[in-house]
Amino acid sequence: MPDIIEEPVPTSRSVRPLKRLIPYVRRYPHLVIGAVVFLSLAAVTTLTLPTAVRRMIDNGFSGQDAGFINTYFSMLFAIAAILAVASACRYYFVITLGERVVADIRRDVFAHVTGLSASFYDANRSGEIISRLTADTTQIKSAVGATTSVALRNLILCLGAGVMMFITSPKLSGLVLAAIPLIVFPMVGFGRKVRRRSRLAQDTLAEAMTFAGEAIAATRTLQAFNTEKAARSRFSHAVDAAFDAARSSILARSILTGFAIAMAFGSVVAVLWYGAQSVLTGDLSPGRLGQFLLYSVFAAGSLGALSEVWGELSQAAGAAERLGELLDEVPQIRAPASPVAMPLPPRGDIRFDHVRFSYPARPEMPTLRNLDFHVRPGETVAIVGPSGAGKSTLFALILRFYDAGSGHVLVDGIDVRKADPSEVRARIAVVPQDVTIFAGSVGDNIAYGRIGATRAEIEAAARAAQAHDFILALDHGYDTAVGERGVTLSGGQRQRVAIARAILRDAPILLLDEATSALDAENETLVQKALEGLMTDRTTIVIAHRLATVLKADRILVMDKGAIVEEGTHASLVARNGLYAKLARLQFELGAEALSLGMAK
Repeated sequence: MPDIIEEPVPTSRSVRPLKRLIPYVRRYPHLVIGAVVFLSLAAVTTLTLPTAVRRMIDNGFSGQDAGFINTYFSMLFAIAAILAVASACRYYFVITLGERVVADIRRDVFAHVTGLSASFYDANRSGEIISRLTADTTQIKSAVGATTSVALRNLILCLGAGVMMFITSPKLSGLVLAAIPLIVFPMVGFGRKVRRRSRLAQDTLAEAMTFAGEAIAATRTLQAFNTEKAARSRFSHAVDAAFDAARSSILARSILTGFAIAMAFGSVVAVLWYGAQSVLTGDLSPGRLGQFLLYSVFAAGSLGALSEVWGELSQAAGAAERLGELLDEVPQIRAPASPVAMPLPPRGDIRFDHVRFSYPARPEMPTLRNLDFHVRPGETVAIVGPSGAGKSTLFALILRFYDAGSGHVLVDGIDVRKADPSEVRARIAVVPQDVTIFAGSVGDNIAYGRIGATRAEIEAAARAAQAHDFILALDHGYDTAVGERGVTLSGGQRQRVAIARAILRDAPILLLDEATSALDAENETLVQKALEGLMTDRTTIVIAHRLATVLKADRILVMDKGAIVEEGTHASLVARNGLYAKLARLQFELGAEALSLGMAK
């Protein structure tokens, strides 16, 4: 497993990446309106309390009207009830909006990444993508929901309290206003540091989770090689690195919050001391000073809360930036603006016209060199050659996972670059050597060959692939759960499920990459018979490492170092005494030696 490599962390100087969320929020105007209405109602209700307190202090204790206090306390109870209802409704609308927006983002990100080209996955690890899809969207959910709600509420309180402070005492408010620059400017500087450290913490955690995903998926390999201790140690170091990055971010946020609160309340205390002197001289009534006190506390408290919220929004901005990087990724393989329609009915004609190709991750190393061949409809062609000859790359180009560097790959006479990739792939069924089995039932995995297939069609495909009997022997038959990556199935069983999936697809082109490699001799014979029936009247390209599986091919193409070096039937190639003959001698001699050893035992 590769070492964890810390990626360069781009710095975000603002919460501008959060602008990406605006289109998602606009989809639900009723939730936005509800949140704003009840948020404003809660804030305005809160701002009425100091005025009531002033009137009660200045007028309620004179003894002239004994019912005055009762009236004001009744009003306070009413205000409290309104505040409670408004706060509950605000919470409902805001949190619901956050959940809805994040669900949409997750859906869009998943839809986008599943459409990205194979070259993207050559350079990016799936664990990193999953981390962004989970941890980063959770961070955004907090921002869109509770954090934004708190920010707006405190912003309204801060502005409203500031206005009421000026109405209550312009002189005292002027002193408070003079202290604002001492608070705001340091907050901006600290905020930038918080954003950088938050992004670093998120990236470091993603690296740790990526390694965890790889290790958990390969648990049996870890146990087989007794490397559990090494894996635990490495994950522990990764988690500690994530903790250190998170602690650094928390420390910056703590300093920011503490500084803001200290400056805000310190300035309030200084101003109130001056106000107390004004009360003693008779320039200010006690009730008005109390009103100013409460408004200043509201303003200072909301300003301190805003500084804390700013750190959370900075974290969300980092998460939005990371998700934005995924959404901004443009697939290299996509349908042209005006795709050429594939001809009907499909014929299954394949042609490589002087194709050269290098993988994007290794552009300096050519994989295919001037490849030129034609597979006619209904023909079975085998591709053989040593490892690294470029055999599997042929399949990747036919399926248009990559585009040829030069030359043309044509399916039914159409250059695949000019057609919609989905139309090209609809004509192809694949049985890979490394079979992908999804967590779910056996029946569901076969149904991937054709979504919407009936149970009868699934069972017919399984019978044709010689899989029906072993499936019925499972605990719940076709409804048996196979575990993650089909861990409960043997290699041969997984291979037969993949063959059944290809049979169900019923495509005119078959791509078989050692489709019987994981089967024992008996099952290989049965599946080979099933494949022979399936290949009838279909174009089939077989990648074979075991030459015994290609003896009945119409033609055999021998590849070496990205080029076709020989072509013919088994007999003609053996007679030529070239690379194919050498591979055949090695395999058949090794097979005979193994057989003799077995008989000797």
